[in-house]
Amino acid sequence: MTRWARPKLGAYIGLAAFGLLAALVSGRPELVAVTAPFLLALGVGLALAERPRLHLRLEADSERALEGEDVVVRLELHAETAADRLELYVRLPDGIDTADEGNPTTIRLARGERRTLELRLHARRWGGHVLGPVYVRARDPLGFLSWEATYDARLPLRVYPREHELRRLLRPHETQVFAGNEVSRRTGEGIEFADVRQFAHGDLVRRINWRASARRGELWVNESHPERNVDVILFLDSFAEARLGGEGTLDEAVRATASLAAAYIERRDRVGLISFGGILRWLLPGMGVLQLYRILDALLDTEVVLSYYWKEIDVIPRRTLPPSALVIALTPLLDGRSVNALLDLRARGFDLAVVDVSPVPFTRAPKGELDRLAYRIWKLRRDALRARYERAGVAVAEWRAGVPLQVVLEEVSEFRRYARRSFA
Repeated sequence: MTRWARPKLGAYIGLAAFGLLAALVSGRPELVAVTAPFLLALGVGLALAERPRLHLRLEADSERALEGEDVVVRLELHAETAADRLELYVRLPDGIDTADEGNPTTIRLARGERRTLELRLHARRWGGHVLGPVYVRARDPLGFLSWEATYDARLPLRVYPREHELRRLLRPHETQVFAGNEVSRRTGEGIEFADVRQFAHGDLVRRINWRASARRGELWVNESHPERNVDVILFLDSFAEARLGGEGTLDEAVRATASLAAAYIERRDRVGLISFGGILRWLLPGMGVLQLYRILDALLDTEVVLSYYWKEIDVIPRRTLPPSALVIALTPLLDGRSVNALLDLRARGFDLAVVDVSPVPFTRAPKGELDRLAYRIWKLRRDALRARYERAGVAVAEWRAGVPLQVVLEEVSEFRRYARRSFA
């Protein structure tokens, strides 16, 4: 601990010195009696002052939490020496707030005492956070000296984004070969009726449609649609974002990505992730709860990193984009690199759907006439950009803050059905 002299010590020393000097100059010994209490307090205070020796540790029941939840953190203290006044403060990162009045706090510890303090924290924003260090300040009983120290007690806390309630998901144009919950458009072994055809050598007897066979005088069998899984690639644009009042387009996009990943993995689909931005990250498609946590942990590290390097879609490994995969892009359409990368994916024949995380709610209202004109031109250019995607056969829908994600997905699904009928 670093020792500091408090202003009270200097005041007492100054008063005592002034009284002694005045007694010597004036030749009046009674002035020494006036300064005696100050001298006595200095002697007693400095004699009682003892360098604090303290041990502390941060603990929590869980190092994982959901956005919007409260987390209880325990601060365990062990004092080898007495601390008459001990001030404690746990440094909290941006996105973690104090839910009560327990930080900072002031306590008193006796020699050898052990005490556990509970801090209730509120996880306001998703992300990988680190609680700590702990700042400590101690004072002697009379307040002449203080000791300050920084304890490197840190506690990692991973706050996962809250999920949207999704009832229906986007259906891909093609399914994969493994069993799942998506009804394939192809025919095979399944429970969804597709059509009837004439009996062929090798067909199972249980597939014979006896009513159709009796009407036509020959054997006919039922054909079914098999249930297959799908490959879904979640494309998260982290090149740029619009931000206002602590919220931004990246926050909405991360929450939507986490919701889609959880919903598709629950259906036994394979889900992968591409974080396309200043720092490029990707996860190969996978299944199961482990893959979900891999995606969530990757999302916690997503941030907007300024980069002037022009990235092409070719920098992404080919295995990350399997054939017949459904690519769902969540982007604010603010950076040309992401816009061109998505158009490139469509040109390569990928099944692409774009959710435009609108930056409009995160912009300030224009004030002057020139600002209002520029604002209208900017919004028209965004409309033209979405029309460009639609002309390329890409389903795109604008998602504004406050609108349920399910509404946007329904809009995308309707466009995909309309586009499929039109091209058919």
